[in-house]
Amino acid sequence: MNETLLGQIDKILFEEEAFFIAVLKSGEKISGSYYESAVSHLKGSAITLRGHWEEHRKYGKTFKFEQIKVNQNELFFFLNKIVKGFTKKLSAELIEHFGSEGLVEVLDNDIERLLEFSGIKEKRLKKIQESWKKFRSMREIGEFLSPYDVSPALLTTIATAMRDVDDPCAKIKNNPYILTSINSIGFKRADELALKMGVNPNDENRIGSAMDYVLLNYCEQQGNSCVAKEILFSELDSLLLFSGKNHLYEAILIERVSEGSIVLMKNNRVSPARLYDSEKFLYDEFKRRAKLDNGGFVKDLDEFLKDKELRLGEQQKEAVKKINDGASILFLVGYAGTGKSTTSRTILELLNTKYDKKEIMTCALSGIASQRIADTTGYESATIQSLLVKFEDRDDFPYSVVLIDEASMINSSLFARLVSKINKNATLIIVGDDAQLPPIGAGNVLSDVLTLELAPIVKLTKIYRQSEDKALTVIANDIRIGSVPEYRKSYEDFEFIDVNIENYYARKNQLSQKELQDLREENSLQIVAEIAHKVVESIEKARYRLNNKQIKEYLNYFQVITPMKGGTLGVNNLNTVLQDYFNPNPKKCVKKGGVEFRLMDKVVHTKNENMTSWSGEGYKNGEDSAQRRIFNGMSGLLFKIEEEDEQAFVFYPNEDVVVVYEYEELKSHLMLSYALTIHKVQGMEYDIVIIPMSFSHYIMHNTKLIYTAVTRAKHRCILIGESGAFESGCKKFEATRRDTVLLEL
Repeated sequence: MNETLLGQIDKILFEEEAFFIAVLKSGEKISGSYYESAVSHLKGSAITLRGHWEEHRKYGKTFKFEQIKVNQNELFFFLNKIVKGFTKKLSAELIEHFGSEGLVEVLDNDIERLLEFSGIKEKRLKKIQESWKKFRSMREIGEFLSPYDVSPALLTTIATAMRDVDDPCAKIKNNPYILTSINSIGFKRADELALKMGVNPNDENRIGSAMDYVLLNYCEQQGNSCVAKEILFSELDSLLLFSGKNHLYEAILIERVSEGSIVLMKNNRVSPARLYDSEKFLYDEFKRRAKLDNGGFVKDLDEFLKDKELRLGEQQKEAVKKINDGASILFLVGYAGTGKSTTSRTILELLNTKYDKKEIMTCALSGIASQRIADTTGYESATIQSLLVKFEDRDDFPYSVVLIDEASMINSSLFARLVSKINKNATLIIVGDDAQLPPIGAGNVLSDVLTLELAPIVKLTKIYRQSEDKALTVIANDIRIGSVPEYRKSYEDFEFIDVNIENYYARKNQLSQKELQDLREENSLQIVAEIAHKVVESIEKARYRLNNKQIKEYLNYFQVITPMKGGTLGVNNLNTVLQDYFNPNPKKCVKKGGVEFRLMDKVVHTKNENMTSWSGEGYKNGEDSAQRRIFNGMSGLLFKIEEEDEQAFVFYPNEDVVVVYEYEELKSHLMLSYALTIHKVQGMEYDIVIIPMSFSHYIMHNTKLIYTAVTRAKHRCILIGESGAFESGCKKFEATRRDTVLLEL
């Protein structure tokens, strides 16, 4: 039997997500969920509750409410507490002027009228408008979804994503699976909600959405660009808990093929059309370019090379000769220390005998790699993304020569976009290292081209060692071929610090699971302590760079790289530990989702998304912002926190971009980057790299991962931890075989 209770909230005793327990001024305890904003906003408010009394094991007699209503003028409460940009004074003034309903009408349809009030300028109006849209969407969607037991975090995600959609509730009701188009809501979360809403398990929308999800997961997440039909169907069975429903899958598949979103290939393989088109295009294009003749450049190549101060080895010379003999496309593949840069530079100088310097362009995926080519070759360089943006209105780039570096990192979709923009008769040089990790996303273009020999290829395998004291490239190459390097000697650029568990194998058999875990944990903490010693040795030089405004040099000076996110030696914990060393006493900080972001923190952007941003110069000069694509893995410095506007500003020096983040975007779009995963640092380069080595990461260790991590170091690489874990990782070949359209073609 429902009762009504009136009162004023005095203290909030417990709070988790939207659920809270509080005590009223009258002393009664209440419990329930409040979705419309942060629970803390309710403190001091007069409320009316509908619900019933029950006994709580910790808090005693408690009124458990199903409905909660704020008694003061509700609009005043929301404007003042939840919608950004309103003060108490302004809220009261506006309600008095327009009346509650009139003000809602103005906020919905004629918000410009607020500019008539003192204290509201364009910038503030924009903030009010955004916040109001989100709040309206939140209330509407909150009321609609509350019967289905939706978590507040999910509610906020949906409301934020659908704030500009007309009648979002009707659209969700019509097909709950439209929610899967929202970032961070996968099929499983949408499906859970849809089934609660009464969707039939055999519904076409459900099966279609599940098929898209399985395909996307198999391709984008696992790196394939096609999948055998029987694998697709069996994955659907385990996702939907079906069996014997292949006829339903076939029907949906035929529909998807006829509308052109899925391609059915020979051998009964299916591929998302986007990926199929990308790889088919690359296949045809590489073969076409392989037949072109560039006409050659110099009559006597040996004479030309004699003039150069760079001395080339046999393999390197062969690459230059291929271009001089007429090749219009060349894949130049080499491991760390084999002289890819020297060879690239010589090839560009050869091409420069015919083409003007401004007709030659080099590019790479990351800002840091693109900067590195510019430094080593002396030719202009840009990131792939900035080239695509700069020339999006043109059919092709205005260059006669394009060199693409770090090609192992580029997935098929991006590779196809890039190649389609390169002039049909331009000379194309593709440089990469296939011993590194394959790209993030679908496809494995560099590796596939080498397997299929679609175009001229030169492989550089001879290592050029700078001196006896420097062994980094030699060690990296031993790891690459699966043999344990001589890692115990003392070198200028490589060090291994042992932090082993004594008699581990003997103790392993005698200890209980719990004792073993404690032992492992103790070892991990010792490794963290050793990392801290190394930080202390380097911190002064790092700070020197920061204090002299050498932001790029600061960010790329010292980097901890680890395979995992969780655990004592994972990214999350190491970031918290390292933050206290590198940035102990910030002038300002923001706490979001358990992470503290401090002024002058090293951060990394974690999504591919259009963001409000400026060029470095544009920001300094107070120019208007623009929307720019900001990419996962970009590394920056959080240089400004605006507490009143609830915004943080990050400068990305490799790309020369300043990006603004709303407080609520910090958790979803940024993370600290004192420690990063190996996948995040592909294509990057740091002066000093520290890598923890532990059996607790054993599942992640293999030659490709360790090779990629070690080759990120420019001057010094330090491994800290268990020598056994390192040695077994060096012997563990992980074949990254991906199912791709290229290999099928």
